[in-house]
Amino acid sequence: MVSLATGATHARADSNLVVNPGFETGSLSPWTCSGSTGSVVATPAHSGTHALSGAASNTDNAQCTQTVAVQPNSAYTLSAYVEGNYVYLGATGYSSTWTPGAASWQQLTTSFTTGAGVTSVQIYVHGWYAQGTYYTDDVSLVGPGGTAQVPPAPTGLSVTGTTSSSVSLSWGASTGATGYNVYRGGSKVASVTGTSYTDTGLTASTSYSYTVSATNSAGESAQSASVSATTGSSNPTVPPTPAGLKVTGTTSSTIALSWSASTGATGYNVYRAGSKVASVTGTSYTDSGLTASTSYSYTVSATNSAGESAQSASVTGTTSSTGPTIPPTPAGLSVTGTTSSSVSLSWTASSGATGYNVYRGGTKVGTATGTSYTDSGLTASTTYSYAVSATNSAGESAKSAAVSATTAGTGGTGSLPKHVLTGYWQDFVNSATPLKLSAVPAGYNLVAVAFANADPANQGGVTFSLDSQLASTLNYTDAQFKADISTLHSRGQKVIISVGGQNGAISVSSSGAATNFANSVYGLMQSYGFDGVDIDLENGVNATYMGQALHSLSSKAGSGLIITMAPQTIDMQSTGMAYFQLALNIKDILTIVNTQYYNSGSMNGCDQGVYAEGSENFMTALACIALQGGLRPDQVGLGLPASGGAAGGGYVSPSLVNNALDCLAAKTSCGSFVPSTAYPAIRGAMTWSINWDASNGWGFVNTIAPHLAAMP
Repeated sequence: MVSLATGATHARADSNLVVNPGFETGSLSPWTCSGSTGSVVATPAHSGTHALSGAASNTDNAQCTQTVAVQPNSAYTLSAYVEGNYVYLGATGYSSTWTPGAASWQQLTTSFTTGAGVTSVQIYVHGWYAQGTYYTDDVSLVGPGGTAQVPPAPTGLSVTGTTSSSVSLSWGASTGATGYNVYRGGSKVASVTGTSYTDTGLTASTSYSYTVSATNSAGESAQSASVSATTGSSNPTVPPTPAGLKVTGTTSSTIALSWSASTGATGYNVYRAGSKVASVTGTSYTDSGLTASTSYSYTVSATNSAGESAQSASVTGTTSSTGPTIPPTPAGLSVTGTTSSSVSLSWTASSGATGYNVYRGGTKVGTATGTSYTDSGLTASTTYSYAVSATNSAGESAKSAAVSATTAGTGGTGSLPKHVLTGYWQDFVNSATPLKLSAVPAGYNLVAVAFANADPANQGGVTFSLDSQLASTLNYTDAQFKADISTLHSRGQKVIISVGGQNGAISVSSSGAATNFANSVYGLMQSYGFDGVDIDLENGVNATYMGQALHSLSSKAGSGLIITMAPQTIDMQSTGMAYFQLALNIKDILTIVNTQYYNSGSMNGCDQGVYAEGSENFMTALACIALQGGLRPDQVGLGLPASGGAAGGGYVSPSLVNNALDCLAAKTSCGSFVPSTAYPAIRGAMTWSINWDASNGWGFVNTIAPHLAAMP
C-alpha cells in the first residue's frame, strides 16, 4: 500500500526494516553513497541477482547509508554479507563491526539498543581508504518497526544553467527523502536520488516550467513551487572580443599569455605581430621558439561556428637573456629544531638557485640542494649563529640574515620540550613516501611507530616487527631499525610504539589481559629502546583495564615513561566517553592526548556550537572540551593530517594549526570561537603521518616545528 497524502506514515513489522536490502531493484535507492562511489552490480551476488559495489579510493572510504525508522528504547540486530578488504558495518552513533579481509562472502553482525526519543537510525557500510572495491548484499536490520513519514516538499528549486536544448535544475534536500520526482509542465520526466537534474532534448528558445517532489517508502510529498527557464537560441552569434590579455611569464625562448573567456566562444586565435601563430580552446597559450632579449606584440580573437571576433588590444612581452644570473639571497631562514648535539634549519627557496651554502659563525659548514639542513656534532647548551647563501653556475648570492639557536642540555632521556610536535612513522607501505626512521626530521620531537600488532596467543599482549613489504622496499633490517632509534635518541628525539590504529584489534578487557599488555609493551621497550607507548585503539577501549595496564607499565618503566593517546574526535566529546575516562584515569602518568581532529564531519564544541572539520574553530572549540573536562593544558595536543591525501577529511594548512595553537595559548589569531581563558602550556600538535608530510614537501614540520619552538 502506498499513501500519497503528505504526512502519512507506515508502521513497519518486526522483521527486516531495510528497504532494498539485496539491491534487487537494480538501483541504489534509497541507499546513498559518498562521492558517487556506490553502484549496483550483477556479480558477485550473495543471493538473488544483484549486490552493492563500493569503490574505496585514497580519499573516500565509499560509505553507503540508509536511514531506517525505529522505535525508542528497543533492541536491534544489524547484519550483512560482505566481500573485500577492510569492510565495516554499523549504525551511526551505535555499534559497528568489521572484517580485515573476506575473500568470499562473510556475514557481519552487530547489535544495539536505541535511546529514549530515537525514531530513526542511519545504518552504513563502507570500505577503507586505498583498499579497493568491496561488495555488500542481503543487509538486514531486525527489531520493532518504527514509522516512516512522507518527506516535506523540496524547497529552493532553481535553474542552474541552460543551453539551446537543455535546462539544469537544483534544489534543497528534504528530510527523510530517498528520492525526487522531476515534473515539466505537470508531467513527470525523471526520478533521481540526488538534488540536481538536467532535462535534455528540449526545443531552442522555448520556456518550460518545472516542479519537484520528494519520495521515500511512505509516499510522495507535494510538489515544490515552480520555476521557469527558457532555452537558448540555436543560432549562435560571433563572440565578443576577448578582454584582459596579459603576459603571465617569460623565459629566454618563450612568452606565456592568458586572457578572459568570451561568452559563446569555442576557441581562440593567437596573433604575434598580426600573424596567427596558434588556435586554442582554453584561455592561455605559451609561444615558444623565440629569440632571447627580444620584444614581441600579441593579440587574441574569439571564435565559434558563427565566425571570429575582432582582435583584442595588444600586449608586449620581452624574452629574458640567455644564461643564468646569480640567484637572490635566501629569505625566511629559521630554526626548526634542536637537540643536545644538533641544530635543524630551513629557509625559502631562491629563484634560479641550484644549491645553498650553510654558514655557522661565518664559516661554511655544509651545502644543500634543498631548503633544509641539520648541523650535527655540536656541543650541548651552546648558542650558534647561522646564515645561508644561494648558488648556481653564475655564482653565489650574499648571505642571508643570521639566526641563532641554542642546543639542548644533556639532562637524560625522560623529558620532552614544553611544546611538542608528534608524528606517526608508518611501518607499512601505502601511497605515502616510505621512510627509514633515520630520515625523520629533527623537528619531530616525538615519533610514534605505527603500529604494534595483537598477539593472538596472549590476550591483551602485543608484538612488533618491521613490515616485510617496507623492509623489502627500503632494504631495511630490524638491526638497522634499532640503530635508527638510537640515532633519534642522539638527536634528542623520543620514539614510542603505537598500539592500535584504524585496523588494530587489541582488546584489554580483564586483569589478565592488562598484565599481558604491560609486560609485552615493556618487553618491546627493552628490546627496541622505545621510550613509551601510544594508545590509538579506534575500535573501542576499556577504561578500567587499560588504565590498570598503563599504571602497571609505569611501575615497571619509571617516571621517564611517555604515554600518549590519539582518540577519534567522537571519543572526546564528553567525559562519559570511554577514551576520555581512560585519560582521566591515568592523568597522573599521562603525557599528551592528541585528539584526531579529522575524518569526523561536524561536531559540538565546548560552547555547544556545531563546528565543521577543516576549520580553526573546529580545533579550538573541541580542544576546549578536553581542557574544561579535566586534562591539564600540557596534556592536550591537536592532531591533524599532514596532507589532503592523509585522511578522508579535515586537512587544514599548517599555518592554520599555528593559529589554533596561538588562540588556545594566548587568545590571539582566533576564529569566531575564542576560549574563555588562555592556556599558555598547551602541549603542541600531532600529525598523521610523517610519511605523508614527506610526500607533501615537509610542509607540516617546516611550518609548525619552528612555531612551537618559538612559543613561550
